[in-house]
Amino acid sequence: MTGPIPVSGARMPVVDVHAHLLLPQLHAEVERRGPELVAEAAALELRRNGGESQQVSGAMVGARIPLLTDVNARLAAMDEQGVDRQWVSVSPNHFYPWAPEGLAVWVAGETNRLIAEHVAQAPERLTGLGAVPLQHPERIVEYLDDAVLGRGLAGVEISSFAGDVELSDERLEPFWARAAELGCVVFLHPFGCSLDERLDRFYLSNTVGQPVENAVALSHLIFAGVLDRHPALKIVAAHGGGYLPFAIGRSDRAWRVRPEAQRCAHEPSSYLKRLWFDTVVHDPAGLRHLVEVAGGSRVLLGSDFPFDMGLDDPVGFIRSADLPQEIAARILSENADALLRTKVRA
Repeated sequence: MTGPIPVSGARMPVVDVHAHLLLPQLHAEVERRGPELVAEAAALELRRNGGESQQVSGAMVGARIPLLTDVNARLAAMDEQGVDRQWVSVSPNHFYPWAPEGLAVWVAGETNRLIAEHVAQAPERLTGLGAVPLQHPERIVEYLDDAVLGRGLAGVEISSFAGDVELSDERLEPFWARAAELGCVVFLHPFGCSLDERLDRFYLSNTVGQPVENAVALSHLIFAGVLDRHPALKIVAAHGGGYLPFAIGRSDRAWRVRPEAQRCAHEPSSYLKRLWFDTVVHDPAGLRHLVEVAGGSRVLLGSDFPFDMGLDDPVGFIRSADLPQEIAARILSENADALLRTKVRA
C-alpha cells in the first residue's frame, strides 16, 4: 500500500546522507604548497572532462558557493527541501589523490578539522564525514581515528581508487578492519574516471564516469572478499552504486563459471544486501529496482547537495517511486539512523 509519506517533524526526521562542503581556504593552501602538482591535476581534469564541461561546471559551482560554504544558506536550503539532517562530506575535488605523503596527511587532518567545525555550527542538523589519505595506505588508519575518535565524525568519505590503490588492495586491510571495529560509516564517492579522454565530451565524465567508477570499486570489494573478511563494514555507495546493481547478473555469471572470479565466498549479488546505497539514481524505476536487489533497509536518501547532478527535490523523488510506506519511511529516515547507532569503540 502506498500513500502520503510524513517527511518532517520529530516523528520521522528526514536524513540526507549525500551532501557536500567546499573548502576554498584549504585548496588555496594546497596550491601554495604544491603549485606544480595542482597544475598537473588541473590539466588531467581538463583532459578528462573537456573544456566545455569544465566551463559549465565552473559557473555552476561558482553560483552555489554560499550553499557549499555557509551554514545558514545550507540550513535554509534544507528547510526548503524538507530535510531535517544532512551528512556532510567534502566535495570530492578535495581528495587530492596525487598528493605526496606529507601534503596528503596534512589535507586529511585539516579536512577533518574543518568538517567538524562546520557541523558543530548546527549539531542538531548536521553530521560530518571526514577524510583519509587513500593513496598512502600506511597512514590511513591514523586519519580514520583522527576523524572518528579525534573529531567525533560519523565516518569518512573515500574515492573509488587513488593512484595505484584499488579498494581490493591488501594494504587497505588494516583500514577495513579498523572501520569495522569502530562501527563507522565509509562513504564511497568517486572523483574522476580512469577512462579519461574517452569521456571528454557531452559531460560523459560524470554521466558515465561516476557510475562506472562506483561499479568498479564495489566489484573490487566484493570479488576480493573484503566483505567476507569484514562483515561489519558500513559502506554507503553514492549514486545508487552506479551500474553494478543494474547489471549484477553478469557478475553472478562470472562467479559461477570463472575460477579467477571466485575469491568471494558467495554470489556477488548477495553482497548488495551487505552494502548501503543512496538514492541519486534519477529514475523512479531505478530506485524501485535498487530496493528490490539490495533490500528496503539498505537504501538511504541522498541528494548530492547542492550540485546540478543531484536531486533538487530528494523527498519528492522518493514519493515519485510509489514505494510502500514502510520502505519509504526507512529510506527517508530510519536506515540512516540505524547506521549511526553502533557504539564507536576506541
